[in-house]
Amino acid sequence: MDNNVYPGTSSLAYAFIGGIAIGCAYLMAPVTVYLIRTYGTHVTLIGGILIQTAGLILASFTTHVYQLFLTEGVCFGVGMGIIYMTYLGIPAQWFDKKRSIANAIPAAGAGIGGVIYSLAIEAMIENLGLPWTFRTLAFVSLVANLVSAAFLRDRNKATASRHMSFNFPLLRKVEFLLLLGWAIFGTFGFVTINFSLPNFAISIGLTAHQSSVVGALHNLGQGMGRPLIGLFSDRLGRLNVATVLSFVCAVFCFALWIPARSMAVVSVFAVLGGMVSGTFFATVAPVFVEIIGLHDLPGALSILWLVLVGPGAAGEAVAQALRRPALGAEAYQQVQIFSGMVFVAGGLCLWVVRGWKVRQSRGCGEAQGMCKEGMVVRETEREEKSVWNPMEMAREMVRCCRV
Repeated sequence: MDNNVYPGTSSLAYAFIGGIAIGCAYLMAPVTVYLIRTYGTHVTLIGGILIQTAGLILASFTTHVYQLFLTEGVCFGVGMGIIYMTYLGIPAQWFDKKRSIANAIPAAGAGIGGVIYSLAIEAMIENLGLPWTFRTLAFVSLVANLVSAAFLRDRNKATASRHMSFNFPLLRKVEFLLLLGWAIFGTFGFVTINFSLPNFAISIGLTAHQSSVVGALHNLGQGMGRPLIGLFSDRLGRLNVATVLSFVCAVFCFALWIPARSMAVVSVFAVLGGMVSGTFFATVAPVFVEIIGLHDLPGALSILWLVLVGPGAAGEAVAQALRRPALGAEAYQQVQIFSGMVFVAGGLCLWVVRGWKVRQSRGCGEAQGMCKEGMVVRETEREEKSVWNPMEMAREMVRCCRV
């Protein structure tokens, strides 16, 4: 956008390119489940790698912005989605007690890779130009992904995972709907911060180089924070940590981001916010396993990612619409308030789910025939009402225990 490669293109249009890539990635969830069931993990993964690489290479030859929508938006997003959805449930298949840290370490790769990309892309564009930047990224990602794919192993047969494109009966469960609410709000918050922070830095008078450093610091925070989130989740409880950190991120938005007017304060928020803003992505698989069980995870995640198409695709566009450039240094105030409030809403959704889990673990485990993975063998209407009794739920929400 700053280099005016595609003249006349608005910031909102650029925002939609990233949004389309995320939306297409989420749309690939049910398709990926079908491909894994039909062709296996490795064939599906390699197909996604080739599609993603093709998207980047084709983007290097674009001359109009609509071509960028099709290449970097649709093609790259489809490939990215297949890769991400293929790997997502695999760490949870290999671990039980250390499931959260096992899921968080790969998730931290997005943060570390983001640090490298944020600093390297600016230098490559200046020295190589945009076309060769795309081609370089394509080659690097191709090699890295193929090496990773060679070492990836699943346990689909051993865990009896049911690779259903959709598990619609889950939509009748209140706890699952609340998990979807947490996911929607968490995605809105993360996308808003992740894509708005570098531009916010420019709006308060920082240079383009400083804004790229801010973006790199935010990604560095993700790289440092996600393994720590996984570690504490295994020790203190997955629902406990995810709930608390949702509220903590809201506090950071209100207390640090809104008053930030210098490089120092913005950098502090970038690191601290990066450590907690991606809590959803670091804990999604372990949290869902806690609530719906490992064998139903593929079908549940397909519904989840389909629901997240809207927030993922429109998150940055919503932030751009809330921006008020005429206000100068306060142009992003509405964006900042929006980010904080969606994290509060997500935290509330997960807090209620935590209360449900505590109540279920204490009073309904034997009656509902719960096994180690939390799978419900049988339920009665009376038991369901007992679990969701408002007074009991309120009491369980504030009970201190490890869940």
